[in-house]
Amino acid sequence: MQSVALLSGIVILILVAPLFARTLKVSVAVVEIILGALVVWLGFIDGNNEQFKDIAKIGFFYLMFLAGVEVNIRKFITFKDKYIKNIILYFSSLYGISFLLYFIFDLNPVYIVVIPIVSLGMIMVLINEHGKEHKWLELSLIIGVIGELISISALVIFDAIAVHGFGEEFYKNISILIVVLIVTVYVFKALSILFWWFPALRKTIMPDNDSMSQDIRVSMALFFILIAIMQYLHIDMVLGAFIAGVFIANFFEHKVELPQTLHRVGFGFLVPLFFIYVGTTLDINVLLTINILFEASLIVMAMVLARIVSSFVAYYRYLGVRGTILFSLGDSMPLTFLIAIATIAISNNAISLDEYYAFVLAAIIEAIVIMIVIKFILKKIK
Repeated sequence: MQSVALLSGIVILILVAPLFARTLKVSVAVVEIILGALVVWLGFIDGNNEQFKDIAKIGFFYLMFLAGVEVNIRKFITFKDKYIKNIILYFSSLYGISFLLYFIFDLNPVYIVVIPIVSLGMIMVLINEHGKEHKWLELSLIIGVIGELISISALVIFDAIAVHGFGEEFYKNISILIVVLIVTVYVFKALSILFWWFPALRKTIMPDNDSMSQDIRVSMALFFILIAIMQYLHIDMVLGAFIAGVFIANFFEHKVELPQTLHRVGFGFLVPLFFIYVGTTLDINVLLTINILFEASLIVMAMVLARIVSSFVAYYRYLGVRGTILFSLGDSMPLTFLIAIATIAISNNAISLDEYYAFVLAAIIEAIVIMIVIKFILKKIK
């Protein structure tokens, strides 16, 4: 009965979150985190329920699956010749600044991964609101795709370090990871050839006139199978979810509405479960203390300044001053991945509870404040 009551309470939060998000004009993910924190603080929900934790983990994996669905490999290949030098320059600068801050201020190694992390989530929100006609937003999408690929790799490597340290087990896991990535590339190429020779096979797997939701069934099967394979290989299951999304996005383009359907399934139920769960892990009394607020502000400043410097180094000539600032701000809201790293780090005791709170609060601040700043700048331009 307790589990039923818990689930009923969570479903109500999922239901009301979009209403608050529209009223407050902030990301629904931010609202879900805040609601999760509030209901635990008020004593309405027990945040230590193991079943809820397990379901939320599926929501987290599904979020990474949706990140993979956004990655169009063929589109990236068409862009690479035009942007590759500046892309390398941008990410080299971003990671260089991260390492510099790590050494100068003797930070926790997790900051090397956190500061340059990139996520498509809030970039897609910006594109949804403002379209792709802005050069800085078109570039943000390209950088977001590449950044997600780099960020997923960083997440997996960081998880291996957090779990195994730099011992023999770590190198074994990294070796397995490299083999998995190589196999994935060759499977991708093999499937490309197979579908080129037998184009009707795509529609056999996912028919156009599908009254039995076969596209959803295939997507979910691939999602869970690849997660299970990664679990068996002792590699972060995030990678399996992400690869499943990439395969769906790149081999079944004829199912134009499938990505939107998968997003609706995810953001309608599974993903909100994860964000609400993140909220339930927070203690509001601790979250809003001066120390946490100060540390979160420093994280936001480091992430934004690193991107501003890197953006001016790589894209000033292409975007100009205003466009470069907008681009760097648009790239400074890795809400989902920042929380993902914090979740992995705290579960492996790689960071303290205070640092976990600071990372989550930083993600919330970025999603709210930076979005407001971008809207303000765009209004001034008009």
